[in-house]
Amino acid sequence: MVASPLMADSNFERAVVFIIDHSEAGAIGLVLNRPLEDYLGQAMPAWAESRFANCTLFSGGPVDPLTSMALGEFRDNQEGSQSLLFANIGVIDLASGPESIPDHVVNLRPYLGYSGWGSMQLEAELAANAWFVVEVHPNDIFANEGIDLWSQVLRRQSSPVSWLSNYPSDPRLN
Repeated sequence: MVASPLMADSNFERAVVFIIDHSEAGAIGLVLNRPLEDYLGQAMPAWAESRFANCTLFSGGPVDPLTSMALGEFRDNQEGSQSLLFANIGVIDLASGPESIPDHVVNLRPYLGYSGWGSMQLEAELAANAWFVVEVHPNDIFANEGIDLWSQVLRRQSSPVSWLSNYPSDPRLN
């Protein structure tokens, strides 16, 4: 999902959110474009010596900022690997420690916190046009933290939504 330029909640201003689960009970997702200052190995000492220690941490959303998880890119869909959400992307529990990461995980995007909506809450926001529902691409998950992912995702949509990719951060200054 991509936040509309009119999103009133500052937690989701210009956010791109990957929905992990959506059911009658609510929805859970991760904000893909909120890098933090820390690296995984700095914030979680158990990961300091792992091959993913230097992965930039991201804020997954405003809910429970002490919760940690990651999205992992699996080299191939090997039998016995974590269930994949789409393509070769799956959720990884960081609390399990680096020794639990299979060798065929080739990329890791760690998150602190997550985005959550109660029953029918996200549906109400969608009805209020606060979000654009778009297809996610695997490259969105691991986009360089310096890129304007919000504009990039909007740009590849069909018009007129794509036109919003140039919407200024503060339209009063336009």
